[in-house]
Order: sequence, then structure tokens, then C-alpha cells
Amino acid sequence: MTPDEVVALARSQDVQLVRFLYCDNGGVIRGKSTHVDQLARRIESGIGLVTGMMSMTSLDFLAPDATFGPVGEVRLVPDPDTFAVLPYAPRSGQMVASMLTVDRQPWDLDPRWFLGRMVDRAAGHDLRFEAAFENEFYLARAVDGGFEPVDRSLCFSGIGMDSTEEVVQDIVAALTAQGMTVELSHPELGPGQQELSIRHAPAVRAADEQVAYRQTIRAVAAQHGLVATLAPKPFANQAGSGAHVHFSIWDATDGANRIADADKPDGLSDLARQAIGGVLDHLPALLALTTPSVNSFRRLQPHFWSSAYTAWGLENREAAVRVPTRYWDNPTGSANLEVKPSDASANPYIALGGVIAAALDGIDRGLDPGQPVDSDPGNLSDDERAARGIARYPTTAQEALDELERDEVLVAALGPALAREYLLVRRAEAAAYAEQDEAFELSQHFFKY
Repeated sequence: MTPDEVVALARSQDVQLVRFLYCDNGGVIRGKSTHVDQLARRIESGIGLVTGMMSMTSLDFLAPDATFGPVGEVRLVPDPDTFAVLPYAPRSGQMVASMLTVDRQPWDLDPRWFLGRMVDRAAGHDLRFEAAFENEFYLARAVDGGFEPVDRSLCFSGIGMDSTEEVVQDIVAALTAQGMTVELSHPELGPGQQELSIRHAPAVRAADEQVAYRQTIRAVAAQHGLVATLAPKPFANQAGSGAHVHFSIWDATDGANRIADADKPDGLSDLARQAIGGVLDHLPALLALTTPSVNSFRRLQPHFWSSAYTAWGLENREAAVRVPTRYWDNPTGSANLEVKPSDASANPYIALGGVIAAALDGIDRGLDPGQPVDSDPGNLSDDERAARGIARYPTTAQEALDELERDEVLVAALGPALAREYLLVRRAEAAAYAEQDEAFELSQHFFKY
């Protein structure tokens, strides 16, 4: 939409305030709002944001040795194409914003610009990435200073469908009203846990939609007197929640899905295998981008269907990269790859940008991921895993951050400024949580994601 069309639509829907949202290095969605009377000029000139916000942790303190603080400013400049009237917030609208310097240049710390650069890098290969975040979340009630799941439903249970019918229907309606296409919905493994997936989109739009999705799930649940959390492990003794990254790679010229090759026994193209090889090769470091929080590593355990080893497989839900089977109505178009170690504590622009950078590196180097694993890699012996090049993930956020700092490809993709500040922020979070107990960690992540 043009800026004039955004303003006209906002006025026609009686919108009074419009939010300009961004996601920070701690994976927290933040933003500022403008009155509709100022919307036209704010679309053009943006809203001021102190640079120190990208040095802020999810616990709202500046990371030690932060590059930025109270001095300096950038502009939150919204993308008009992301405008939506919020069905759950009367008289409010929303846009996703990019960060520009005061001299109108992309800011090196803008995560959305980082993802855009990876999209441009793919275009240089005549490739286009599409993606979707497959989210799981818990619906809970606040009780005695804590939270309890809204029901005791079993996985895919009809009882769980009935017990959450009203809130899930309203979530679906709210997502649809904002232009997202809901694909599937069902109760997941944990009590009160749900999975609700939306259709894939071009990479930047997919990350924009993840921001809107997270906002919508929590806001609609609150209207029903519930608390929704997309935290990776909100309950220490229950199943974790992922935000699996599904991605496909398309020919930018002829529009063909480059993942698929009908002449191959497994239907996978050489390019797809190379992309898998790149993701696996960088996975120890990539986890710092896709599963970056302290809480993330409670989820990434062997035998929990969330993946714990650098393995790939055909329909293997214990593999880091799963190759889903295709749908009968569109076997070529539905070919995609799923990165399972990913969750909603990640900044979606940084997570998806990292996946694309890793995949492109695998394509550039012609990496071979080896044969797919057709069993739970956690059941293989140490010698069997070593022979197949399968390694256990880093087991803490700090270990993953160390791997990221050593990964020249991912650091170069992020750029020196974003890489430095991201590492500072996430290391500061890990250190802060190390000084607290389990209850503090669970409660803080529960309400932030």
C-alpha cells in the first residue's frame, strides 16, 4: 500500500493509534505508537528510537560493554505493506518497522535489514527463499503467582479441541483478519499446548508475520482471561514449544521449486541436499540465532522430538533437519525443509537470516550432508554417530554463543556491528540467568515470549 492508502484505511476503520513494531536482540517485540493525525508524516520521517534499545537485554538492562546507550538515535520507519487493523485492539493499527539512521541509511543493527541482505544474497544466486514459522504455544491461567495449563488434554485430543474452542476460533479469526492464512490447528503434546500454523511467505514477510503472530496469540488469549506463552520451555516437566522454520528455495527466474527433483529416489534435488549440508555444518553456531535463550536449551534434549543432534532425515522428528513428505495435491510445490531447533525466543529476522546464510554457504561449497538418518540419532552409539558425523548440540546458550563467535560465515553475514551487539546482549542474559534459580528463569521467559 502507499502511505496515503494506509492513512485512508486507518481513518476508514476509526483507527486512532498505529503501532510501529520491531524485534530486538533479546527476541522481545517492542515499538512505539503514533496518532492517526500524525501517521502520514511518521511514515515518511519515522519515530525516534534511542540506539541503546538494541543493546538492551530481555531483562531490560543494558548489556555490559554495550556499544550503545542513552546517546544517539535512529528512526523506526514502517513498511506500509505490513499495515493491519488490529481486530483484538479497538481503534489500533500496526506496522512492522525498519531502523534507519538519521541520514536515511539502513542501520547496521537492524535485524530486518540483515534478513533483507540475505534475501538479496539469495537473489544473486537466482534463488528466492520462502518460509513459515510453525509455532507451538501454551494456554494457561494465572494462579497463586504462577501459571497452570488451561486443560489436561492429550496430543491431538478432541477434548483439547473442545476445551479451547472459543479462544482458538478467535485467534484464527484475528490472524485471518490481518492477512495471514491459517493452515492447521490442533492440541499438542503438553496439557494446554496448541499448535497453529500459517502459510509460507517470502522470507521478510514470513518474519513480519511471526511478529504479528506472537502479538496476536497473546492478545487474544488475554481477552479470554488466559495467558498464552510461546516460551521454549514454560513448564519444566512438560513438553517444550518450538517455532520450527520451514523453508523452500525457488528459482527466481522460472518460479520452480528447487528443493524437489522427481528424478531422485528421495525426490530431493542436489541443491536441497547442499542446503541441508550447510545448515548442519553451521548448526552448533546457528542455535545461538534460532534457539538463543537460556530457556531454549531445556527443550533441546534427546528423545523429546525437538532434536538434539546434527542429523537430518526423511520424516524424522528427532532430526535437526526434517524433510517432510509432500502433499498429494501439489507434490512439487509442497516440497520444503524443516529446521526443528528453532523457537519463539528468537528474533525471527535473525533466525531466518541465519538459516538462509547457512543454506547458501552449503550451496556455494557443494556440501554433502551424507545419508539421512532413519532412526532416533539418540539411540545410536557414540561410535555410530561419530562415523556419520553426527554431534550433540551445545547444551547451554553460552556454549552456542561461543560457537557463533567462532563461525566466520555467520558472523560475516550478520556484519560486525550486529554480531558484536547480539553476542553482548545474549551473553549478558545468560550470565544474569546463571545467578538466578529455575523458577525465575521459567517465569521470566513465560511472560516475555
